[in-house]
Amino acid sequence: MPFIFLIVLLVIILLILVSCIKIVPQASAFVVERLGGYQATWSVGLHFKMPIIDRVARRVPLKEQVVDFAPQPVITKDNVTMRIDTVVFFQITDPKLYAYGVENPIMAIENLSATTLRNIIGDLELDETLTSREIINTKMRSALDVATDPWGIKVNRVELKNIIPPSEIQDAMERQMKAERERREAVTRAEGEKKATILVAEGKKESAILDAEAEKQAAILRAEARREATIKEAEGQAEAILKIQQANADGLRFLREANVDDAVLQLKSLEAFAKAADGKATKIIIPSEIQGLAGLASGLAEVCKDKNVQ
Repeated sequence: MPFIFLIVLLVIILLILVSCIKIVPQASAFVVERLGGYQATWSVGLHFKMPIIDRVARRVPLKEQVVDFAPQPVITKDNVTMRIDTVVFFQITDPKLYAYGVENPIMAIENLSATTLRNIIGDLELDETLTSREIINTKMRSALDVATDPWGIKVNRVELKNIIPPSEIQDAMERQMKAERERREAVTRAEGEKKATILVAEGKKESAILDAEAEKQAAILRAEARREATIKEAEGQAEAILKIQQANADGLRFLREANVDDAVLQLKSLEAFAKAADGKATKIIIPSEIQGLAGLASGLAEVCKDKNVQ
């Protein structure tokens, strides 16, 4: 029996020793009390407490926490009652103050946020309340952070989740928003039609410019063609005149080189006048020298004719 009792006693002592070993996890802190009074705050790691006289009074999370409070009725400066719900992001910075500063920290923050929100909204009119969320958030965060500092809590951010005005104001706002949407739609449609008209006009303008440019180019090409044709015709006539002159010059040179007598020259002159007589001239003056030569030619022709008759 004594041996069994000793074993049981050793087991109990071992269990007590094991229960006195505490491990604090990451992002947490333990508030330890000794004989009912604050003893220490344990951070992350392995710790050992005195058996019986020490106890872990509170496990405090050090991570950022989020609490969503129910909508609170508030009254604006122009006597409009609305409901606003808030979201508060906070973090415990001092576990000792958090454990002993206030009985229920979350409820305290909720009540404090409701009171602060009423004070801020009471200085604003309805339109300012609906358009000043960032200003309201900043004022609430600053006020809550100062008020919760003695509780070991730091308020990082406050957001207005929903602003719910009275139903009649909601209906009026919806009608106003509908009218604004219709106005924007009409403006957008008018701008679209205007842009379409401008595009059509620009298209016609570009088309007219292109047509005029094409006509201009065609006229230039036609003028160039006529000019080229005129130049070619003039060059052809000039070349023909040059060839005639060259032929006449060659004929004269040939006669000069052949030492022809006056009779031959007169015959040539007669041929030239004969060609001239083939035209429409009604009167031709023939030099006397050519007339004598013509008579000589007629006489020779009669002699040759008589010889042929015999």
